[in-house]
Amino acid sequence: MRRAPMIVRNVLSDQVKDYLLTAILAGEFPPGSRIVETRVARHLGVSQGPVREALRDLEALGVIDTTPYQGARVRQPQKAELLEAYDVRAVLESFGARLAIPRLSDDDLLDLDGFVAAMRAAAEAGDEAEQARTDVAFHSRIVAITGNGVLQRLWSYLEPVSRTHITYILPGVDAGQISDLHLPIIQALRARDPVLATQAIQAHFQVVGSLFDSLFVEPMAAPPGSQAIAPGVVEETAGEALL
Repeated sequence: MRRAPMIVRNVLSDQVKDYLLTAILAGEFPPGSRIVETRVARHLGVSQGPVREALRDLEALGVIDTTPYQGARVRQPQKAELLEAYDVRAVLESFGARLAIPRLSDDDLLDLDGFVAAMRAAAEAGDEAEQARTDVAFHSRIVAITGNGVLQRLWSYLEPVSRTHITYILPGVDAGQISDLHLPIIQALRARDPVLATQAIQAHFQVVGSLFDSLFVEPMAAPPGSQAIAPGVVEETAGEALL
């Protein structure tokens, strides 16, 4: 028997997760701020079930911490943890590039060129959020071309961390520099050279990791007991927990 309602619910929880993750990475939920399940559900017009599932997924991704009887709070990102993720991504994406090359089409290369162009346009417009999103999309596309489901799942686990890296790097560097760092990867893929592609990806993460290491500043955590307010949420009573 088909379980369509469960499928719909899972899709809804993914949408809630994406909403919360985007808000967290945009700084609307500072580290240490509390995310209240009931308020999220009311704000988004959904039941608490999908919100609860979304929070579980975010906890598994390391974005929030959940404490019994205290609810969920946004995690304070740690520099060492974020740098370690770069090392893992370098390994995963180098492997992904080798798998992708035999499947790589000219259209795929055009799409990758388009992502770099979109990054440059976002940089020129000063839209750091869009540049970060497009940066992640560039790397995600290479992994997707492999057709390897296990690799894609492992990579997706690091996707929120990837956006966290970019969010902290962009305000401190020439945004155009971040875009241009992707060009050697495209050149190696266009040459269909697995060794060159591996070298380009490893060099990419070495440079970006070095920038991150020098520019990262531990963000200020929200004061204990603070609660985040998302756009469009109206405080109903002074004592009621917000999003």
